[in-house]
Amino acid sequence: MKIAIAQLNPIIGNLTNNAQKIYEMAILAANQNVRLLLTPELSLCGYPPRDLLLNPSFIQSVSIELEKLAQILPPNLAVLVGTVEINQNAKIKGEKLLYNSIALLENKQVKQIFHKRLLPTYDVFDEGRYFEPGRQSNYFTLSSNFNDSNPLKIGVTICEDLWNDEEFWGEKYYEDNPIQDLVNIGVDWVVNLSASPYCVGKQKLREAMLKHSSQRYQIPIIYANQIGGNDDLIFDGSSFAVNRQGEIVLRSKAFQEDFTVIEFDEISKNLQPKIINLLSETEEEELWSALVLGLKDYTKKCGFSKVVLGLSGGIDSSLVAAIATEALGKDNVLGLLMPSLFSSEHSIKDAEALVKNLGIKSYLLPIGEIMNSYDKLLESIFLGSEFGVAEENMQSRIRGNLLMAMSNKFGHLLLSTGNKSEMAVGYCTLYGDMNGGLAVISDVPKTRVFALCKWLNRQGDVIPHNVLIKPPSAELRPNQVDQDSLPPYEILDEILERLIHHHQSVTEISQAGFDLETINKVLKLVIRAEFKRKQAPPGLKVTDRAFGTGWRMPIASRWKID
Repeated sequence: MKIAIAQLNPIIGNLTNNAQKIYEMAILAANQNVRLLLTPELSLCGYPPRDLLLNPSFIQSVSIELEKLAQILPPNLAVLVGTVEINQNAKIKGEKLLYNSIALLENKQVKQIFHKRLLPTYDVFDEGRYFEPGRQSNYFTLSSNFNDSNPLKIGVTICEDLWNDEEFWGEKYYEDNPIQDLVNIGVDWVVNLSASPYCVGKQKLREAMLKHSSQRYQIPIIYANQIGGNDDLIFDGSSFAVNRQGEIVLRSKAFQEDFTVIEFDEISKNLQPKIINLLSETEEEELWSALVLGLKDYTKKCGFSKVVLGLSGGIDSSLVAAIATEALGKDNVLGLLMPSLFSSEHSIKDAEALVKNLGIKSYLLPIGEIMNSYDKLLESIFLGSEFGVAEENMQSRIRGNLLMAMSNKFGHLLLSTGNKSEMAVGYCTLYGDMNGGLAVISDVPKTRVFALCKWLNRQGDVIPHNVLIKPPSAELRPNQVDQDSLPPYEILDEILERLIHHHQSVTEISQAGFDLETINKVLKLVIRAEFKRKQAPPGLKVTDRAFGTGWRMPIASRWKID
């Protein structure tokens, strides 16, 4: 029996577009004599639909589109489609109104509906807000020769349903273990339809987990994942299959749509090896692909074709410009060089060198005269005070206004260029450099920014060499460098990693060899910057703990980590 994976990039809410993509993959599958086509979780409406699920007309439209799709699919092809299903008992039992479901479409009918059993509510997930968990094991029977003789029993799981193997994790996160239940029923193999968001290194974890499960239960597993960027989330695809021995026998491409076919041998009861696309050689290559896809899809799906950003000659804006050029093409990227009285000559030259390397368009807009007019206007009010943060931030806000003017005038999406280290400690200016519709690298620490740029330059300078070797500086006062206000980034990023990702206490971090005064300073900055992060543009999530939908800290809080 041939099984195909349609690794799709849906647009949330664009039901007609998504149904058309499923239909096109179905035609391709039928032409290759495929018997079963797999599509990702919620492939019809896109994942995550969030509060669109609270709109009854949206749910009705999903149902109508599903029925229409069933009518036009090729005969002799069974298709699993991700959808939402109304919980008919919700008003009686006080349950959630919907299920996160998979529909089996065959012979112009919606033959069966399967419901997701394990609903994640951690990190970016909030499925308990919308869905009721399924209560029973999901499987169906299918014959490879299009009749009822010797049908195969196929188990159906949806994303999180496979993430509860207590042997692999060392503990159970949910009461039920859907794959154990399916093995007990005697299914021939298991499919998992997913919309699993990307973070660095996650594919290796997925594969290790399913290798373990297939070996433990002696059962083949086929994993079909969504790709594409949806708001702050990036989906990497990387669909794959493991045989009953736990060997990878198929892997789809990462970060792009793909169509792959694998065969189940009914005699050996196992999957036969097919094409196995390689994983990224380095984390930097993987991160680059993720950021390019995230920016490309956010721009396109929000209705933009061009972007604008400020170019300071620094490493952050240089990296964002390079990502934008790769994602959208050089003709669709505009850089503004806005030197102040405190900008060094090399910063302007470095920005100009970057523009030349990338081939993008730029404008030079010096802001010295605008700064002087601000100073003159406020002179009588600021009289007797020293030059400080207010004056520094005015420069950033002047630049922010100019960037927004270009965005408004020409319809460009404004990109914010701040990194995760700055966002963590508030080393950024509200209504200034934080202006933007998307914060491209806000989940990339400063040290990783340097690593990405060095990787990008592996075959020749894309980022000017001087950008990589000069001390980072906001250049908002004479001879300023970041280390005037912050610990060295190597130290800062390690402390932030322990605080944010591993939830370590001050004592634990101190015992790891870090200076107690530095730790407390960083912690204070992280807490104080919460109000800024709440007002920041959405940022592309590439780690397991990003400042976005999965970060839910209070602003007005007196809690201090000990």
